[in-house]
Amino acid sequence: MRKISYHELRKMWFDFYQSHDHKVIPSASLVPENDGSVLFTTAGMQPLVPFLLGEKHPAGKRLCDIQKCVRTGDIDEVGDGSHLTFFEMMGNWSLGDYFKKEKVAWSYDFLTNPKYLGLDKNCIGVTAFEGDEVAPRDKEVAEYWQQVGIPENRIWFLPKSENWWQLASGTGPCGPDSEMFYDTGKAPCSPTCNPSCNCGKYVEIGNDVYMQYVIYEKDGKAMPAKQRNVDTGMGLERLLCFVNGYQTVYDSELFAPAIKIVGEDCGLVYADNLKQFRVLVEHTRAATMILSDGVVPSPTGQGYVLRRLIRRAVRMANQLCCTRDVYVRLIQFYRDFFKGIYTIDDNVTKTYLDEVDKFSKTIEQGIREFNKIKPYLKDKVLSGKTAFRLYETFGFPIELTQELAAEHGLTINMEEFEVAKNKHSELSHTASAGTFKGGLADTSEETACLHTATHLLLAGLKKLLGNEVRQKGSNITPERLRFDFNCDHKLTSDEIAFLEKFVNDAIQRKLPVTMQEMSLKEAQTLGAEGSFANKYGERVKVYTIGDVSMEICGGPHAHNTADLVSFKIVKEESSSAGIRRIKAVIKK
Repeated sequence: MRKISYHELRKMWFDFYQSHDHKVIPSASLVPENDGSVLFTTAGMQPLVPFLLGEKHPAGKRLCDIQKCVRTGDIDEVGDGSHLTFFEMMGNWSLGDYFKKEKVAWSYDFLTNPKYLGLDKNCIGVTAFEGDEVAPRDKEVAEYWQQVGIPENRIWFLPKSENWWQLASGTGPCGPDSEMFYDTGKAPCSPTCNPSCNCGKYVEIGNDVYMQYVIYEKDGKAMPAKQRNVDTGMGLERLLCFVNGYQTVYDSELFAPAIKIVGEDCGLVYADNLKQFRVLVEHTRAATMILSDGVVPSPTGQGYVLRRLIRRAVRMANQLCCTRDVYVRLIQFYRDFFKGIYTIDDNVTKTYLDEVDKFSKTIEQGIREFNKIKPYLKDKVLSGKTAFRLYETFGFPIELTQELAAEHGLTINMEEFEVAKNKHSELSHTASAGTFKGGLADTSEETACLHTATHLLLAGLKKLLGNEVRQKGSNITPERLRFDFNCDHKLTSDEIAFLEKFVNDAIQRKLPVTMQEMSLKEAQTLGAEGSFANKYGERVKVYTIGDVSMEICGGPHAHNTADLVSFKIVKEESSSAGIRRIKAVIKK
């Protein structure tokens, strides 16, 4: 296999699918727009769910992208050579257009054509859905794989746990998938060795999902979908590692130069400190990307995950005795590396360093708390609950508590600590990873009306505070909206009353909500509200609400403001420095 760089792989992906009439769309933000189901974009298909459900995409029916993603469910595994919190997912999409025959041929061509990856055809194997009481065996995709050259003995039919995709809710669009694997040449682990046994003989290199069914009731039978879609996913870091023959993702150009920076700063050998080096560079990379999408460290939500990443990086840097400058150098490396792809401004470094300094004070505070507790300990044992309180309340790492305890001849009830930590992890895992339900929490009438209300609210904020006001975050569930915006003060009762009246006046006027597709340049010329920093494709949807609001948007909307009935702000609070948050409801 020939060596392929990160930038070459990106270009190769886009060139291939553009040659098959796909439009390249930019990565969506890591912060899902108007999605209350997850904290971060966790998969390439997530921002496209409304279009997979039938809404028309302004770029057409054939799309390709490379989507930024964050998953933190396995954060403690980072450092093992393969787990990452931030990663990029290469995707291409058919929205009710081509289906299995074309997709199988293209997937095989991309993998084996010397112009692209050029993998050995004799080492490619695939899996297909074996069928069950919900949906039949996917013989069709197997036949297409045989037509392009995959022999029957390298096609495995596997159960739903391996080859079926559906939303976590158990209802909605769903269908079989077909995964592609590369035979590494290792001896089979048993006579029944296949890609599902995870023995290392077969490495997954891609996945095609065929959304051809809909499940209307949980545990119900899969029914044919009105719109059949194709969703392809290939992890960029994983594929880059595989095609270049690297043992771990940290051997690639995405991490090796950053690891060198750490070594230069601390004067230690990478091979002797693998986990510390890897966690430091991976978490700094992830935090940099999250910061670049407008998230700031905070005690809750996305900000809590960001804070956790930075603090874990700081802990590793402290163990390595790195200087404060190491963060500046790492962020600058990724800023240069992603130049022209993602925008990383000066504020990212400042915000990161501010959190580093705050955490340094946290460590000091934790030591003071430890010293307060120490005289009251019995039998020289620190309870696990107390150790966890230091960890949870003050952000004091358990490793530092253990070091302090050892210095004073104390032990810690680690079993009790792990019980407390696991109980907390079960709760925070739901908050961090979320249960993915789709691009929006749902596309119900309630959600559509609340989405429309955010447009009216932003228009009211601009009227009240000036045109400098910008949306800094939005989270919508069927019950309420949450809207973040830049503001340097707590809103007064009079200001809140003004906003409520502004929105309710628009509702009472029964204004039509209309949509037009146009080029991004046309939308900017018309003065449509929107963030124009690499967020949108060449064509966009512009929603206009009478003479009150004009915004670029892709979510569901009401047809008329009268559908909202009434609007009320239930809470106004600080989200982070310079950012205020409004929570509001409508009455249907």
